[in-house]
This record gives sequence, structure tokens and C-alpha cells, in this order.
Amino acid sequence: MFKKILVPVDLAHLEAIERSLAASADLARHYGAEVHYLGVTTSTPGTVARTPEEYAQKLEAFAQEQAKVHGQPAHSRCINSPDPVADLDRTILRSIDDVGADLVVMATHLPKHLDAVIPAHGDRIASHTDISVFLVRPA
Repeated sequence: MFKKILVPVDLAHLEAIERSLAASADLARHYGAEVHYLGVTTSTPGTVARTPEEYAQKLEAFAQEQAKVHGQPAHSRCINSPDPVADLDRTILRSIDDVGADLVVMATHLPKHLDAVIPAHGDRIASHTDISVFLVRPA
């Protein structure tokens, strides 16, 4: 049913996305799908990496570790953006097409009253693509 699963990740907050990582690994194993981990970074030094190239290396190492642990083919896709938060939705939508994903599995947050003004990323992704989007709430 699913062949390519796109999973947006933030290497600075892996503990917050553990459930979505587990769900994507389980779905990949069940369907024999490959997983594409998407990271979006900036040119300015951050808590995870000082350069986009270093972030890309860490994302690739993360993807390969996930492949080893869960036993599914994994790839990394690192996008450099001047404003990762503002560009995240467009980056995810573009990456869906670029990798040929047929499922997005992404972490979400608990609903808040501000969501009426500033919708969550998952809501926007689901309403702007024709593939399935699986939103995983934190525990």
C-alpha cells in the first residue's frame, strides 16, 4: 500500500517526535516501504550543527541508525532555508513530490486556542496534498 514514507524530523527535538518515529518505522516494516527523513536547517549555527553540511551529515547518520535499528531502507533529505519554520510547509510539500512519497508521518502537538489563528503544519500539509498524512500526537 505504501512505498515511500516522508518523515519530517527535528534533530534538536528527537524526544518530542519519538512516537512518530516509531509509527513510521512500524508502517515501513509492515508495508515494506522505505523511509525518507526530512530535516530543514538554516545557514546560521544552531544547537545541532554549525553548518548546513554538518546538519546534513548528522541527519544521514540518524537515518542510517534508524535503518539499522528498524530494518527498513532509509534516506535523508536536508534542506537549507533562511527561515525553516516559515518555509516548513512548502518544504514538506515540495519534498513529497521530489521523493515520490505516498505517506507523510509527522509529529503534532496538542491543540491550543491559537490553532484557530495559526494552524498546525500537519493541517496545512493534509489540505494541500493528495497523499495520506498520519499525524502522531505526543504521549
